[in-house]
Amino acid sequence: MANFQRFHAKPFDLRFALNGSTPTSARTNFLLEPWVVVFAFFLSLLSAPTFSQESPQLNLARTVIQAGMFQIDAQVAQTPQEREIGLMFRREMPMHEGMIFVFERPATQCFWMKNTILPLSAAFIADDGTIVNLADMKAQSTESHCSDKEVRFVLEMHQGWFAKRNIKAGYKLASVLFKATP
Repeated sequence: MANFQRFHAKPFDLRFALNGSTPTSARTNFLLEPWVVVFAFFLSLLSAPTFSQESPQLNLARTVIQAGMFQIDAQVAQTPQEREIGLMFRREMPMHEGMIFVFERPATQCFWMKNTILPLSAAFIADDGTIVNLADMKAQSTESHCSDKEVRFVLEMHQGWFAKRNIKAGYKLASVLFKATP
């Protein structure tokens, strides 16, 4: 009989909790209220780890970028979330792959390497595909590397990829992403 009464007691009255005098029946019933279960569930969601923040993004759309005789297979980071994560948490990447960041409008673009394990080189690229400037970026660094001019595109490759191929500022890349100039 005691168990039956325990499960069918009156709903918990918040007034008892506020003044510190909680009757035994209210104290027992508190754990069984539906809102407590729902509240605990949502609280657990807030404290649960978010795997997307600590996982590399490997399934983005891809495009081909031509750098003279070299072909780059680049993941395309277009949304703010895709650009924010970028190449973070990647432990490996083939030498011919990279990531191109596409912004809505030209602006001074600055990048850092927080949570990025691979050392990278960044090419800041104008709308027509011309490299404005290059920056070598150290892994796990919060040092900012910025474009010298306003650009809409930034291409990240393994550190030294551009230098090994003698690709410098002023070099023109080709892709469907870049506007053709007459």
